[in-house]
Amino acid sequence: MKKSNLLNSVKHYGWISILLHWSMAFALISMYFLGDYMVELDYYDTWYHKAPALHKAVGVVIGLVLVFRLVWNFSQNKPDPLDSNPRVIALAKLGHLALYLLIILLIISGYLISTAKGQGIDVFSLFELPALFKNSPDGGEIAGTIHAIIGKIFIIMIVLHAIAALVHHFIFKDRTLQRMLWVK
Repeated sequence: MKKSNLLNSVKHYGWISILLHWSMAFALISMYFLGDYMVELDYYDTWYHKAPALHKAVGVVIGLVLVFRLVWNFSQNKPDPLDSNPRVIALAKLGHLALYLLIILLIISGYLISTAKGQGIDVFSLFELPALFKNSPDGGEIAGTIHAIIGKIFIIMIVLHAIAALVHHFIFKDRTLQRMLWVK
């Protein structure tokens, strides 16, 4: 693989950006459905303890990957917009900013839920992310409500993001979607 294919250019996204985009998309969408599933479990279900532990550990990994992705994004060229309409460009930038903000809020609220009883988060038995605050069950309840609301807003934004990509591909017939699928 050529180095030029790994990095972004003014015409396309590189393989690293593409991999970060799709792996985080898969992980975040999976986390939404895992979270939705686990809140319905009863105490005697075998996944009652496994699902939350997995959700927390993956959430920490997503947070670490997000930090890398943000650093990567700021250090890379951005492909030139394919649309010349300044409103469309501004809307796309606002949509991406909203997605990143929602992910950050999901990570923070998830951390606050998970550590509300003063216990850290075990990350696949590799390390523990410590609790920064003392026991705060009420704070955990508030964070849980916020986490659930933001999760729903995030999924709506993901659907809108996907629709926008499909509109670009099938109606505007530009390379917006193709640039995030493969490098030419």
